[in-house]
Amino acid sequence: MLTHLSIRDIVLIEKLDLALKPGLTVLTGETGAGKSILLDSLGLTLGDRASGGIVRTGAPHAAVSACFDVGRDHPVHALLREHGVELDDPDEALVLRRIVTADSRSRAYVNDQPVGAALLRRAGALLVEIQGQHEQMGLADQSTHLDLLDAFGVPPALRRETAERYRAWLEATAALARAQAELDTAAREEEWLRQSVDDLSTLAPQEGEEEELAGLRVSLQQGERRGEAIAAALSELTPRDRRTQSPAAALRAAARALMRLLPGPTESDVTVPEQARAQEALDALEKAEEALAEAETTLSRLAADSEADPALLEQTEERLFALRASARKHGVSVAELPDLLANMTGRLAALDLGNAEIMRLSGLVATARAAFEEAAKRLSAARHDASGRLERAVMAELKPVKLERARFVVSLATLAPEAWTVRGMEQAAFLIAANPGQSPGPLAKVASGGELSRLMLALKVVLAQRSDVPTLVFDEVDSGVGGATASSIGDRLRAVARDVQVLVVTHSPQVAAQGDSHLRISKHVRGGRTETRAVILGPDERREEIARMLAGDVITDAARAAADSLMGSESAA
Repeated sequence: MLTHLSIRDIVLIEKLDLALKPGLTVLTGETGAGKSILLDSLGLTLGDRASGGIVRTGAPHAAVSACFDVGRDHPVHALLREHGVELDDPDEALVLRRIVTADSRSRAYVNDQPVGAALLRRAGALLVEIQGQHEQMGLADQSTHLDLLDAFGVPPALRRETAERYRAWLEATAALARAQAELDTAAREEEWLRQSVDDLSTLAPQEGEEEELAGLRVSLQQGERRGEAIAAALSELTPRDRRTQSPAAALRAAARALMRLLPGPTESDVTVPEQARAQEALDALEKAEEALAEAETTLSRLAADSEADPALLEQTEERLFALRASARKHGVSVAELPDLLANMTGRLAALDLGNAEIMRLSGLVATARAAFEEAAKRLSAARHDASGRLERAVMAELKPVKLERARFVVSLATLAPEAWTVRGMEQAAFLIAANPGQSPGPLAKVASGGELSRLMLALKVVLAQRSDVPTLVFDEVDSGVGGATASSIGDRLRAVARDVQVLVVTHSPQVAAQGDSHLRISKHVRGGRTETRAVILGPDERREEIARMLAGDVITDAARAAADSLMGSESAA
């Protein structure tokens, strides 16, 4: 419940601190005294839109704080934890605070921890409901009706089961959609995949093959260069061109020429010096010819031993270049080709098995949907039962608030499958026929402001025990009525206040007389400035205020007697 409200520098209020009690608290005062300012200030702490125009003239900013006493199991604690707002003690008071500057900037706090206005608004909705002539806190908003119906008479376990099965259905549907998307993507590239797998399978890349081929290529290239050098040397020793004389032939020719210098068999065996030197030269030529023959033999053997293999080099280069071309085509390294082939082969296998997987997932979706529908139908049955009970309960409360000629209807409409949600398969709408013979219609279109306020009061009487909201505020719920109707409204407000804290702004003495606490709002001029004050009235002051409400500016003894009668009868009630 709301225990304290502190207001600083808001419009006509310079400083106001209110201590509030359980039960029914009535707020009275002349028109324009500032009762709406009080509610607007409370609304700021609940996340209402802030405007710099509310800041009191001359003040740098306005501030308002609302202190609530709620149990540790109240839903507001879960909301705050969800957004990282941790309270030192769950049993401590909850303080919502708002500061608004003259340039319309605002800051919000929960127990002195800064929060966003959106979180403040959500927290406020769990703590206070404000009912006014033109803002029925969602009563005219059809989207709230299903929750109100469920709160009245639907087992929470049914709602939880339906929500869980709906989420399971959503998850299964999402898994099917992902698998279908993957299958569609694979199908679009199937032809390319199959061609790529065929090409890579034919190529059959092996792990480490590029390094092995590159090494072999270098070795073969070096062997080829060696063979070319040996062949060149041999060609110089044994030229193929007949016009080019070989070194061996030249040596033999030189030897034959020198032979003419030596004496023949019939010649004297006396050797002249020239002949001796010629013999030496001839001996050298013979040795050179022998060395040349040995060199040629050695080169021939070397050529045979290190003979290059051009065919193997060509095969090696073709293989290496084919691997590298394939790698460039697929945008990977040669080393990644085996893994790429395995991946593509797997994707083709998945494509081949894709339809079977789609069938399996489709079966899961169908099963999950059937489970949701089964739970949702049980929830629907419970709602239809609850709607009848809610209609009867509200109809019973319409007579005391003088709407006995009205007819309240809870309409349940089944939604199309695409509109199903975690809340089930239907939507609820509260309808009213304000007069006999009139067809029930939406609340906002059929009921007047006063009728809507009284209908809301009737609903609150029915739903008060089942609501988590600990504080209700009614702004002139008795507008436009008086006498017995006002007295009946006061009775119903007091009935609601047995279960939750109720604050009501009223101009009706019959309603004011029902209050457990009474606040009088008034305006005063001090130092040339108008300010609003709020005073908690004692029994005698309360009697005078109710008499003023009955008689006007001049309070008569008859008005005081009537006030005593109202207060006495309500006390007796």
